[in-house]
Amino acid sequence: MDQAANLRKLVIENSSTGSKTKTIAITSGKGGVGKTSFAVSFSIALSQRGKSVTLLDADLGLANINVVLGIIPKYNLYHVIKGKKKLKDIIIDVPEGIKIIAGASGFHQLANLDIKQREEFIKALSDLGSDDFMVVDTGAGISQNVLSFLVASDEVIVITTPEPTAITDAYGTIKAIAANAPDKTVKLVVNRVQSVSEGKRVAQRVINIAGQFLNIKVENLGFIFEDMYVSKSIRNQKPFIASYPKCRASSCVDIIADRLTHSETEDMKGSGMMNFFKRLFRPEEEEGL
Repeated sequence: MDQAANLRKLVIENSSTGSKTKTIAITSGKGGVGKTSFAVSFSIALSQRGKSVTLLDADLGLANINVVLGIIPKYNLYHVIKGKKKLKDIIIDVPEGIKIIAGASGFHQLANLDIKQREEFIKALSDLGSDDFMVVDTGAGISQNVLSFLVASDEVIVITTPEPTAITDAYGTIKAIAANAPDKTVKLVVNRVQSVSEGKRVAQRVINIAGQFLNIKVENLGFIFEDMYVSKSIRNQKPFIASYPKCRASSCVDIIADRLTHSETEDMKGSGMMNFFKRLFRPEEEEGL
């Protein structure tokens, strides 16, 4: 049996025993729209609702979840992929009640991993516990690396702002998802709105255009008000939902977390973390790597 066949066998065997963790990818068409800040506070909000959450920093070019949380990880995904550390050795429990897997800033795309590195990475997943959610903070844009995570996740949340360039780029991201995974569940969050009406108007515009030209359903998950406490918390390197739980932005994230958790049914549960990585590596497997 060749190496590619061994890897396929390994993924299939492990996916049958994996937990039914729901994977949610957080993405945006461009940088600077508050994607990572939202991913961190959203993960904390899920944890506050009794959910176990692991936050994966999948921005392999500019990993910065640790910056938002004000921590300096000693090890990250680079050390796991290179076989220097086990995945369990790099998972960090933060005071806010979630676990994080630090990304490797400046590291190559997952597409560049060889068979042995992929094999070691999938084996490492057995170290993970049974979480309710794994939130994946992807890079911005529509690189192949980002698309791989979006296609592999159970759900995708696209973050935009009311700015025309952000809306255009968000549409570009949704278009790329539609081309690669037309059945994917896509949800939209409009960040930094000035009013309820602005949040609804921007969301409806994106939903209408996507429905008309892409034949893909986009759901409005909610909006987040422009809030001075968000930028203040970023400067202090503390998640705004933890530092200022009563501010307007925190209240919006609470509503979004409520909507997502309350909409869950048995049929909407995740397919498991192992299956997430199975899908993540599927294109290369099918090509024989």
